[in-house]
Amino acid sequence: MTDVSLTLDWLDADATAQTARAIGLHLAPGDTVLLSGPVGAGKTHFARSLIQSILPTPEDVPSPTFTLVQTYDTTRGTLWHADLYRVSMDTEIDELGLVDAFEDAICLIEWPDRLGPLWPDTALALDISVGDDTRTARLGWSDPKWANRLAGVTQHA
Repeated sequence: MTDVSLTLDWLDADATAQTARAIGLHLAPGDTVLLSGPVGAGKTHFARSLIQSILPTPEDVPSPTFTLVQTYDTTRGTLWHADLYRVSMDTEIDELGLVDAFEDAICLIEWPDRLGPLWPDTALALDISVGDDTRTARLGWSDPKWANRLAGVTQHA
């Protein structure tokens, strides 16, 4: 899926949040960010930081582990935050309405491997790995729009 990539090292949770906020500034309806990595890698922290940075007023941002999807009205448009960890079939994703949301909302998807053939070609994929003292985020994309949008992210990371 990805033709271009960028690698960032995060030394702490603040660095993760800083990158999330920098990316959030450039999102628009129709954008999808796919968050991969093992349990505890920081996917939800990244998503929560991004969402909180574009909310018009502060609010609690719970993990959608059990609800599967949480929606927010942000300064950048409607945002869907989905945690697909408990999803086992593509048909469940159809029932959630995610395919439609990919067209007209900002989507943050944790555990995107569950999407299977529904994986959006224009998405920004962010894969987080955990080391001894750092986390490494590999951002990958094939849609040229991400190169311009991510140009300033390394300055904020």
